[in-house]
Amino acid sequence: MKSFAPVKVVYIVFGIILFAAGTIGTIVPLVPTTPLMILAAVCFGKSSRKIHTWCVSTKFYRNNVEDFINKRSMTLKMKIILLSSITFLMGLSYAIMTIFHTPLFLRLILIFIWLCHVLYFAVKVKTEKLNNTDQ
Repeated sequence: MKSFAPVKVVYIVFGIILFAAGTIGTIVPLVPTTPLMILAAVCFGKSSRKIHTWCVSTKFYRNNVEDFINKRSMTLKMKIILLSSITFLMGLSYAIMTIFHTPLFLRLILIFIWLCHVLYFAVKVKTEKLNNTDQ
């Protein structure tokens, strides 16, 4: 019989809270979705070896995250998809903020965050060259 591990329960609880906050961040402007989701994944991964093994064995992880984690690089196609998604969602957030007359300085913060995303992926993340076998 396995012993009760309160630390695992704490990780699960924090994982659920962070996941909920990250989900809210997909709708509410200026709530940082990606870092919250990454932290939730870390908490879930630390809560159970089975959950961690399942996460890293999914097709989504292998296709979209594994190379970035291992090599700190992405293909040009993945960068374009990622930045297009970020641009669309932040543009939508900006439009909603404009409709509801959100103060200009908050909209400028959103633009600054978007620029940071673009610069990070353009400058810090290497663009991986595809081999002929990868295409």
